[in-house]
Amino acid sequence: MSVKKEILFRFGLVYFAFGMLGLAIIGKILYIQFIEGNELRAKAKNITFRDITIEPNRGDICAIDGRLLATSVPYFEIRMDLKAAGLTDEIFFANVESLAIELSNFFRDKSKYTYKSELVNARKFSRMNRYYPIGPRQVNYLELKQIKEFPLFNLPPNKGGMIPVQVNRRIKPHTSLASRTIGVANEGGVALGIEGAYDNILKGKAGVTTMQRTVGNLWVDVNSAIQVEPEDGMDIITTLDVTLQDVAEKALREQLGKHEAEHGTAVLMEVSTGDIKAIANLKRNSDGTYTEAFNYAIGEGTEPGSTFKLASLIALLEDGYVTLEDTINTGKGSIQYYDKMITDSKEGGYGKISIKEMFEFSSNVGVTDLITKHYKGKEKNFIDRLYAMNLNQPLGIPIKGEATPYIKYPGDKLWSGITLPMMSIGYEVTLTPLQILTFYNAIANGGKMVRPKFVHSIRQHGSIEKVFRTEVINPSICSKRTLSKVREALEGVVENGTARNLRNTRFKIAGKTGTAQIARGTSGYRNEKGISHQASFVGYFPADKPKFSCIVVVNSPSRSIYYGNLVAGPIFKEIADKVYATNPDWFPIVNPKADLLELPESKNGFKPELERVLSKLDIPYTDAAPSKIWANTKRTENEVKLESKTLIANLVPNVLGMSLKDAVYLLENSGLRVSVTGRGAVRNQSITPGTHARKGDRITLEMSMN
Repeated sequence: MSVKKEILFRFGLVYFAFGMLGLAIIGKILYIQFIEGNELRAKAKNITFRDITIEPNRGDICAIDGRLLATSVPYFEIRMDLKAAGLTDEIFFANVESLAIELSNFFRDKSKYTYKSELVNARKFSRMNRYYPIGPRQVNYLELKQIKEFPLFNLPPNKGGMIPVQVNRRIKPHTSLASRTIGVANEGGVALGIEGAYDNILKGKAGVTTMQRTVGNLWVDVNSAIQVEPEDGMDIITTLDVTLQDVAEKALREQLGKHEAEHGTAVLMEVSTGDIKAIANLKRNSDGTYTEAFNYAIGEGTEPGSTFKLASLIALLEDGYVTLEDTINTGKGSIQYYDKMITDSKEGGYGKISIKEMFEFSSNVGVTDLITKHYKGKEKNFIDRLYAMNLNQPLGIPIKGEATPYIKYPGDKLWSGITLPMMSIGYEVTLTPLQILTFYNAIANGGKMVRPKFVHSIRQHGSIEKVFRTEVINPSICSKRTLSKVREALEGVVENGTARNLRNTRFKIAGKTGTAQIARGTSGYRNEKGISHQASFVGYFPADKPKFSCIVVVNSPSRSIYYGNLVAGPIFKEIADKVYATNPDWFPIVNPKADLLELPESKNGFKPELERVLSKLDIPYTDAAPSKIWANTKRTENEVKLESKTLIANLVPNVLGMSLKDAVYLLENSGLRVSVTGRGAVRNQSITPGTHARKGDRITLEMSMN
């Protein structure tokens, strides 16, 4: 082959190689464009763009008057971008020592030298951890404002590197108040109480925004047209009354501590609506204090004991077996059923008594004897009566954790010869305190059983979106005739029976005491510590026109006192007294134009203020000391007379009968130091009026009330 042909051959090979390479490139371009294109474009978008979820603000949980029970408060996690584009070595090292001093003084967890060393090392190795956490804890908004004034952090973010990451923290302003009922809902899947039941309403809907990576690996908002704004959660307005809740919790805590009880619960319900106005659940800690650890009112099913006798009485009256006027001989207070001895609490028994007295005195012998006599062989009739009163059905409240009632039926494998008499006095059945309260509330509500209600309404930005109506479980649990009789019997328990200590002259209470032994699993009612008891009282008030019902249950009181009237009754009474005292519906309206039957007492004091108050209240008075600033008051039959009060320089003024404010003003102007005991008006002063006293001498004022 000639040299020329060889050169042409070689050029041909080169052109062929380049041609094939070009075809390969074109083929790859076409493959990428049409085969891998969508996938690669998506990857490129993910590298350059990112969709960020915007969390909405969680709604508040409020009391019926709008006071906060649970709310979200913003806290901030502070981080520092050690590779921020504008954070040069010159700026960093010129300010790092001053920043370390401020951080040490603020958090007080490390020395300034440690902070400086850690920040310098973090910047040195920022390739491994660019966003360095600052401080040992999250900070609130006011603290964040303070931190933003620190060196470096007072510069723009791209220069100083400060990055606050907002984290909303759920808090309860009233701390433990109704804590278990308010509940919690967190990312770990825990959803309890109202927080859990209404989580979808409270949490709102998340939004989405698109962020783009820029120079310096920073992400900025693109303001995309497809951005979705978050929808804040709605507020839940509960039925709870903060004032009554506080009263219930304090009364329960005090009584539990007094009796060293294991735990207890108190629930206050509005009769006609089923609204829960207060619910307290307290458990004893190892150190003797009490906290809300479990919702016993909803979640603990126990044998109720004597409070269940109301259901037995209703069954007997409905089936026409007894009237309240009938009599029964309870003998010497004991009766035997197979191997079980039933006894009354009164030693020697009650003898022959009426059915009404049997209920008032809570005679176990009388109730079991009647139920056994009339329902033995017809056990289904008795149980059907209980079922007709919905005592075997859960309440179906939205809050999770309600224990299911247990009322066995004849033929069940656990039914025995003593089941019927034991059930009649509240054993071998289990109900929660809230289920028992709902039953008694139906008696107060004319026989209508309503579902307990914890939420009044849903609110969005101040506007009510939905109001929850009262739901009826059973329109009539018994006949009107029976209802009238059992209400009479329930009033008799407080007026004449086991709860006489709850009587008062202002309003009538109707209810039933309960004292039950507590079963301890397979060991029965007795263990190595002896027999434990559950004390309870459930009822309603005022008895003639019921407005509120309430139950109190105290578990395992010690110190040898365990009866319902002595342990649970005082808690019920304190709650009822507070409700009565704060409810204007139970007090007559005062006619402001009516003549005063008797002029009020008035303290001595600063005359212009006395005149202003007397004029405002339309109380007739005469001014017998027109040129004086201070006056004594004298009440006559028709008016209040303002008389002259003379003050002499350098002499101790007479402050008897004056308010503390005026007395202290006069005495301190005389150079005296004042000590006070009691409250009210000044009844006695330790330095005699009109005597000389040196400046700085101490004078003690004794007030009219201690």
